[in-house]
Amino acid sequence: MGLEMESMAGSIGVSVPVLRFLLCYVATIPVSVLWRFVPGPVAKHIYAAASGAILSYLSFGFSSNLHFLVPMSLGYASMLFFRAHCGIITFLLGFGYLIGCHMYYMSGDAWKEGGIDATGALMVLTLKVISCAINYNDGMLKEEGLRESQKKNRLIKLPSLIEYFGYCLSCGSHFAGPVYEMKDYLDCTESKGIWSPSEKGLSPSPFGAAVRALLQAAFCMALYLYLVPQFPWTRFTEPIYQEWGFWKRLSYQYMSGFTARWKYYFIWSISETSIILSGLGFSGWTDSSPPKPKWDRAKNVDILGVEFAKSAVQLPLVWNIQVSTWLRHYVYERLVKPGKKAGFFQLLATQTVSAVWHGLYPGYIIFFVQSALMIAGSRVIYRWQQSVPQGMDVVKNILVFLNFAYTVLVLNYSCVGFIVLSLRETLASYGSVYYIGTVLPFVLILLGKIIKPARPVKKVRKEE
Repeated sequence: MGLEMESMAGSIGVSVPVLRFLLCYVATIPVSVLWRFVPGPVAKHIYAAASGAILSYLSFGFSSNLHFLVPMSLGYASMLFFRAHCGIITFLLGFGYLIGCHMYYMSGDAWKEGGIDATGALMVLTLKVISCAINYNDGMLKEEGLRESQKKNRLIKLPSLIEYFGYCLSCGSHFAGPVYEMKDYLDCTESKGIWSPSEKGLSPSPFGAAVRALLQAAFCMALYLYLVPQFPWTRFTEPIYQEWGFWKRLSYQYMSGFTARWKYYFIWSISETSIILSGLGFSGWTDSSPPKPKWDRAKNVDILGVEFAKSAVQLPLVWNIQVSTWLRHYVYERLVKPGKKAGFFQLLATQTVSAVWHGLYPGYIIFFVQSALMIAGSRVIYRWQQSVPQGMDVVKNILVFLNFAYTVLVLNYSCVGFIVLSLRETLASYGSVYYIGTVLPFVLILLGKIIKPARPVKKVRKEE
């Protein structure tokens, strides 16, 4: 069996530990199908917790489940004994433990060398535990003054231990997301809300959407396996890279970022397939006649939306969608004081939390700081674009194209830090193209302070 695993791993260019993880990851698809047919909510919770724990054991070993127990226990204890402050307690303790694991395992180095551990799954679990505690905290508050997301997701009653464990370890999203809410998990398990059999009088079939997601996963993996030998990240440290001219280096940075993204497209497409087949991916019905089921809850990436984003502001809406939604609801919006507008501080703080969540490598920190600058620069172009008077469509279209080109350039320049991770390699690759992806956002932000677009003129109704 060991020789067969080694042969199979070698044929697709991965290590045996990574192959074992991939096999367990794909196994979430049939496991999720079976979850759909388990009778009764309690049995579903037990099945979700047990299947997630078993697949974790097969993927990462026994210690993985011990790691998962720590934030789960801390989160549940804070909800049980300190409800008034359980959100912030769980946030600090959950992230504290995750950071400790990042520092101990240094997973980024392991991944680059073909190894794998449970830290990636722990990252997803941490977000689940924190959101559950914050929503239980919100359950104490009056509805007046709460945002719509708080009203929708808050928990009035403490989930039982078996509900909590089923939610945390549900295998369809346990390994790599997408992150979803405890309220949605409970409603789906108990056939309430949009999952109620009486809703529209219909029972949606998941198979069409699941087949589409599975075909997408196959295409993404095939393209990734084709591209990765041609654009390896190690090229940045090779002498030949230094011999290239500016434009070839910049082009290689684009292709490296482009290639790396297809790995994530594959992973999230498999997760999407699993969540859809479990039924949890269902997000309601269209208004068409006859109504059609929507499966957006399972969607974690819009591939065309990423590759052809007209603005950097759109990227959080199409890349790692559910984590971006989590960051918006549980970090970005909660840093804005009532009656105030969000600014660059909230954006930078949110990106910093995202960076720490990924790991403590300098490349991650630099990438997410770069992302905040990239989005701020893109907003400047967008404001100029919106201020163009009617009848000047050519100027507006030029600004639209410039925002698209700016997003492509800065995104793929910034991606290098996410790929190589180390400070030396990140700065060397940025310096090889004269820090163009850092200088350009700064220039735009400064120009935005100088060239301020005119505010739209408000129409005043004349009194008769």
